[in-house]
Amino acid sequence: MSSAGSSPTRPELWLVRHGETEWSRDGRHTSTTDLPLTEPGERAATSLRERLAGVEFDLVLSSPRQRARRTAELAGFADPVLDDDLVEWAYGDYEGITTAEIRETVPGWTVWTHPVPGGESADEVSARLDRVVERVREHGRVLVFAHGHSLRVLTARWLEQPAAEGRFFRLDTATVSVLGFERDNPALLKWNS
Repeated sequence: MSSAGSSPTRPELWLVRHGETEWSRDGRHTSTTDLPLTEPGERAATSLRERLAGVEFDLVLSSPRQRARRTAELAGFADPVLDDDLVEWAYGDYEGITTAEIRETVPGWTVWTHPVPGGESADEVSARLDRVVERVREHGRVLVFAHGHSLRVLTARWLEQPAAEGRFFRLDTATVSVLGFERDNPALLKWNS
């Protein structure tokens, strides 16, 4: 990884998952429901400011959802470029319910392996996050504020893997992860820190 103050020789993508919301805390699938951060979520987002200080970014992007925008603001990036491609995986009929509740009628269900009635398919999520990868690779260092599943798919696509491989990347709220290159290969440089 390049030093934070210098421009990287290959593109770097810094990922920040938004701070805690009531539904993220409770394990409820949240895509289109535009929830605010909780008080602990606001504190955690504010703590990102120090961690990101002194890092130079060529571009700062955010999902348009208030939880991502507010996290960006509290982290010191009040005017990110809003990108609809960064919204969370659309959960359709599963919006606002937990995996355990879904599994009462669909045993073994996961967003990675099963359909999402009324929502997006893995291929649809992958297609929009491929556009983000393409956009990021035109810059040096890019910072993105977004959501758990969308950032995990973005990571899989950065690593040239199918969207479902995002299942291997647990991602907590208000964390920083960094994607880049190891020689010519896209690589995970830092995760969930």
